[in-house]
Amino acid sequence: MTRIDFYFNAPSKADVARKLAAKAFNAGQNVLVYTTDEKEARELDTVFWTAQQLSFLPHVRCGHPLARQTPILIGADPDELASADILISLDGEPPEFFGRFQRMLEIVSTDAGDRDQARRRFRFFKERGYPLETHDLAEKT
Repeated sequence: MTRIDFYFNAPSKADVARKLAAKAFNAGQNVLVYTTDEKEARELDTVFWTAQQLSFLPHVRCGHPLARQTPILIGADPDELASADILISLDGEPPEFFGRFQRMLEIVSTDAGDRDQARRRFRFFKERGYPLETHDLAEKT
């Protein structure tokens, strides 16, 4: 069963996604950073390329010819990932395919609307018996 972690109070969802993807990559895991929003996908791509210049994260967008050989994908197509290890979800609704992954990481900003959607998703997973963990990022600053 997929383990689900919620990371609350993210000052920047893109920065937190990059840090979590880096941790998974360093552990030898494949990652899908899931978003259905094109603008958000472009922002993620930029953050992954420009943050911490000495710690390159190999990534491409879904649909790229090298997607099957790249450990970190940004987009909405889980079938392009070589193995379903980590799903980092930035979407407002649970992806239909989340059960394929060993772990799903939900990133929640400080925005009230985003928190409300996250609470609904949390209840959805809890009612179905998924193992849940919460991490308050405000406590880490």
